[in-house]
Amino acid sequence: MTTLYPLSDLARFSPSKGRAELLRDVLNGLHTRPRTLKAWMLYDELGSRIFERITELAEYYPTRTEYSLLEHHADEIVSSACDCSRPLRIVELGAGTAQKACILLAAAARQRIDVVYMPLDVSPDALNTACKRIESTFPRVLIEPVVANYIDSPPQLEEFDGTTVALYLGSSIGNFSPAESRAILRNLASQLRGDDGLLLGTDLVKDRATLTAAYDDREGVTAAFNLNILRRINRELDADFDLSKFMHRVHWNHADSRIEMYLESTCDQKVEIAGADLELYFTDGETIHTENSYKFTRQMLGELLSDSAFEMDRIWSDERSWYALTLSHLQRKQARDRDIQPFSPIPL
Repeated sequence: MTTLYPLSDLARFSPSKGRAELLRDVLNGLHTRPRTLKAWMLYDELGSRIFERITELAEYYPTRTEYSLLEHHADEIVSSACDCSRPLRIVELGAGTAQKACILLAAAARQRIDVVYMPLDVSPDALNTACKRIESTFPRVLIEPVVANYIDSPPQLEEFDGTTVALYLGSSIGNFSPAESRAILRNLASQLRGDDGLLLGTDLVKDRATLTAAYDDREGVTAAFNLNILRRINRELDADFDLSKFMHRVHWNHADSRIEMYLESTCDQKVEIAGADLELYFTDGETIHTENSYKFTRQMLGELLSDSAFEMDRIWSDERSWYALTLSHLQRKQARDRDIQPFSPIPL
């Protein structure tokens, strides 16, 4: 039987960030040097639509590569992750509309596994879409959607008579610093038990040209996505950023193994943010750092998982080794003692 929560019920619990958080982070980020803005600000309604376009670009390989890996290895992933004779609970962090989870749910159905699907997302609209999709496609799946920010409010999982597998896909872990990533995964590990596991999607280190093209496409879609953060501040905090006087910039930071996105001022200029009572002066070439996207080697993946109380079991990668799906389980001592201490809150 499928449990479907109406959108009106889900919306009551939405923890989406509002004007107060935007004001706080704009003040903290732009009043100091070097200037920064938090990546969450990129994802207003328009920004989220632009990002969907990014995932369809020829240069942006992560989404289609991950889909391909899931489609080719779904049966193997499911059989490796759980005992097919017991129920399976899939907990997906940042589930969105659950398109990727559906690939694994189909594999579980082929193996006649009873499944509980628990999607977590900040968007009630996305969860409602996910629930409807799964209800129509997998009527035997029990759905337990949760509107939550898994970063600020780590999932609290009830005891489950079966195996729990957490999904953290889309290389979302790459948008956080190493310390933040460890905290997110360790908070998750604190809720898992026994043979429970984690399927983690991560973008891998590759040549600079491929990496930078993925974040600086020829059509300028990623540039529009980046510049939209200024449009949002204009709208919500009554600022007067002239978007034509800022340029999208991308840098591959080899030492820290990350792509960095910036907005660069193309002239000396003054900007007023009335809603923050803030007057800013930018020099020609001065930048605002807006987002990081960490890229991993297998050694880095192993270290991240080990530091977060997980043991790596299997890796599925494409023929070019551009992307990886990694299945891990709790470290044996942690699974036995159940003594994992969460790290929270995470200062994002």
